[in-house]
Amino acid sequence: PKPTRLFMPVLCYHCSDPLCVAVCPTGASHVSEEGLVLIDYDKCAGCRACIANCPYPSRTYVSKRRYYFPDTPIPYDKRELLRHEGVVQKCDFCVERLRQGEQPACVETCPTSCRVFGDLEDPESEVSVLIREREGFQLYPEKRTDPSVYYVR
Repeated sequence: PKPTRLFMPVLCYHCSDPLCVAVCPTGASHVSEEGLVLIDYDKCAGCRACIANCPYPSRTYVSKRRYYFPDTPIPYDKRELLRHEGVVQKCDFCVERLRQGEQPACVETCPTSCRVFGDLEDPESEVSVLIREREGFQLYPEKRTDPSVYYVR
């Protein structure tokens, strides 16, 4: 009688115990020193085992590069994807931006400032305070992957 609509952004959850990394036969899916779950596109065989084992709809198989318009540039300099087909891709929190001390592009460009990125280990960081004060929750805690992405109420 009272339907509602809920929008939830879907991205890689950068789990502490990522199932996708455990099943990757080539080592393409791996955890970086920063704790990010990344893909080495040169190693990815496109087998899609990571897609099948990830509990979140966060990975996409790229069979062929397709654009709305020919030669459309990839935003925020994701040039490494230009030369790869037959691989799996996903959000990497704009790791190259993080390493330069910048925020992920989605956080920087969000017109409503509803995305917050920060250090979950620091109890005084903005993201930790938001999670604590606004009842932050992880999706599918029963999967025991300990995702780094939280949603707040």
